[in-house]
Amino acid sequence: MTGKTDAARQTMTAWRQTEYGGPEVLRAEQVPVPTPGRGDVLLKIGATALNAADVRLLRGDPLLLRLAFGIRRPKQPVRGMDAAGVVLAVGADVSGLAVGDEVVGELPGGALAEYAVAPAARLVRRPAGLAPATAAALALAGGTAWQALERGAVAAGSSGRRVLVIGASGGVGTFAVQLAAMRGAEVWALCGERNRSLLERLGATRTFDYRSTAIAELPAASFDAIIDIAGTAPLRALRRLLLPGGTLVMVAGLGGPVLGPIPRILRAALLSIGSKRRIRPLAAVAKPEILAELLALAARGSITPVIERTWPLTEAREALAHVDAGHTVGKVIVVPGH
Repeated sequence: MTGKTDAARQTMTAWRQTEYGGPEVLRAEQVPVPTPGRGDVLLKIGATALNAADVRLLRGDPLLLRLAFGIRRPKQPVRGMDAAGVVLAVGADVSGLAVGDEVVGELPGGALAEYAVAPAARLVRRPAGLAPATAAALALAGGTAWQALERGAVAAGSSGRRVLVIGASGGVGTFAVQLAAMRGAEVWALCGERNRSLLERLGATRTFDYRSTAIAELPAASFDAIIDIAGTAPLRALRRLLLPGGTLVMVAGLGGPVLGPIPRILRAALLSIGSKRRIRPLAAVAKPEILAELLALAARGSITPVIERTWPLTEAREALAHVDAGHTVGKVIVVPGH
């Protein structure tokens, strides 16, 4: 390992869980500062963005998820995937990054702490002038929105294409609206009443309150793509809204307590057989090349992360409880300090 951590900081504060459950299972503990392994770097965390995925891992919900992440307790006890920070040390076989580099990326976890180990291959340099909180907000949510639009064939030069975003006021939704509008699409957004003006400022042509507008009330055969982040509307009702050749992209990982979205994904596959209106699930993955594009767009002011609230690390449990309660607008950020 080259570089070194601050000699005075051999331990750090990290929010850890030793069992699955709600935010109440989190504890702020003093633990050793981790050492980067082969291909990893050690980051001093400057900002962590929270996601719905952090809550699912916190609760171990659905149960199927525990097969990969730990049967009785999570293998990685510290939540937090999206992080911006400065490289303090690099492990063996790391090239392209050095101590002192300001970076951002999607980690396998561990970012609700003062320091975290991150795979170097997942990190991208943070543009000068782009705040750590802004950069951290882009990784998972922005990357998911980008991949959803790609799956729905909403590429650059999509003028004349109409896109419906369902669940548009969350982290993924606010990016999906901006990116689709930036690519020339006409964007319709389904959200809560209080967020309609926000989404119109982000580029939505028309907005609807999901409480007063039923899916069945939207015009049939009107959309080239539907980005479904809410994951609650019947698939047949959503398919009815698509134009021939259109695509419904299922972003939400919702479903039952055991199998989660698997039954809904299977229904989608059956409904797509022989149909000109496709239903495609999305399993978004970390793609640094997409994050680099998002960072460049944010640095130019072409997209702007919606940050609802910033919490200090000392109140990380409260920040996760806010996300766990649902209806977060945009992103929730955790930063060092008191």
